Amino acid sequence: MGTWHDSILRVRFEETDFVGVVYYSKFFNWLEVGRVNLFRHLGVDLRELAQSGFHIPVVQAHADYRSPARFDDEVLVRTRIAKLGNSSIRFENEIYRLPEKTLLCTGYTVHVLTNNRGKPLRIPADLRKKLTSF
Repeated sequence: MGTWHDSILRVRFEETDFVGVVYYSKFFNWLEVGRVNLFRHLGVDLRELAQSGFHIPVVQAHADYRSPARFDDEVLVRTRIAKLGNSSIRFENEIYRLPEKTLLCTGYTVHVLTNNRGKPLRIPADLRKKLTSF
């Protein structure tokens, strides 16, 4: 559906385990960085959205690990909106080690737009327009 948006990160020491490999759960942090950067690129202010009573919690997360990342590696996090439902958004991600662009991980997260009480809401037309603009 959507075009890939790229974010570049560098592996921090605290993201690695005792053998120097990035701990598996840290990849989900990188997926979040990709999502937030994509929202920002689309002109969606998540802080403003929350202040207006809208939230976008994760309801599903999945990752397939292909190759390890290590301290100080430069990584490319690619993020796109793969599916937009009535109240849900599915983001897909690919994570690569640079400069050789070795695939480290693929994954996705599914989010649902909710109100302050956690009740699902239809994605408003103005937000939907921003989400489909890229």
